[in-house]
Amino acid sequence: MDRLDAFKAIAQQASRGELAFPTNVDASLKLQQALNDPNCHVDVAARLIQADPLMAARTVAIANSVAYNRSGTEISSVRSAVQRLGVRTLQSLVASLIVRQLGSKIRNPLLKQKALQLWEHTAHVAALAQVIARRVSQVDPDTALFAGIVHEVGGFYMLAQAEHYPGVMEGEPEDWIGHGETQIGRGVLQKLMIPENVMKAVEAMWIGMRALPPETLGDTLLLANDLAPVASPLHTRPGATTPAAALTLDFTVGDGTLSAIMAESADEVKSLAAVLLM
Repeated sequence: MDRLDAFKAIAQQASRGELAFPTNVDASLKLQQALNDPNCHVDVAARLIQADPLMAARTVAIANSVAYNRSGTEISSVRSAVQRLGVRTLQSLVASLIVRQLGSKIRNPLLKQKALQLWEHTAHVAALAQVIARRVSQVDPDTALFAGIVHEVGGFYMLAQAEHYPGVMEGEPEDWIGHGETQIGRGVLQKLMIPENVMKAVEAMWIGMRALPPETLGDTLLLANDLAPVASPLHTRPGATTPAAALTLDFTVGDGTLSAIMAESADEVKSLAAVLLM
């Protein structure tokens, strides 16, 4: 089977909802569903998080990050962390766990390296999106963080499946963009029950057109993608800014500029990305 046929076969499975997830993803999906309940109380959320040691550690760490600990007061309990973060940020943390779990069974060294780089890219995009949303585009920063975490989930799923299709990820990046990303990505996002507004923002990234200054969640993701210091190993998006050009990308925002805002927020971005990379 050639690579385009492989993309088509996996895309067809995705469109039918026939996706093969690792068993640990199923447990994380149940946690995500529980947190999605509008009646989920802080105490219930804390108990759910405490049941997973990795999630518990990450929850406390992100609560103490520069982005969420404005007072400088460190906390050490999961319940206090949940109170500080809120359920919506917890949903983003669970989403980050799910995305990483998709690539957890990869054994091929080259594919594993791609998955590691893709997660580094994802973590930086998510951290940048949260700050850009809050400081520049004025869209909801919690939603931007979540969208940044899931924007490459189709790529992670493809890398996890690639071991069954030797050579499928070794051709031109344009093949993935044109024949795999949208169909497979959309199927995985639907399977994970990603909200419609986030799906539309991710789909806007596939098109690659954005406004400057950013106005929408999709614009926010695209700008974060351009500013990310680690590129996706799967492709370069149509019309994307090169890493060198991104350093000079600037425009006026209120009484300041993008470059000034990003310089002021550098510690926040670094702290948040570091927690996601744990």
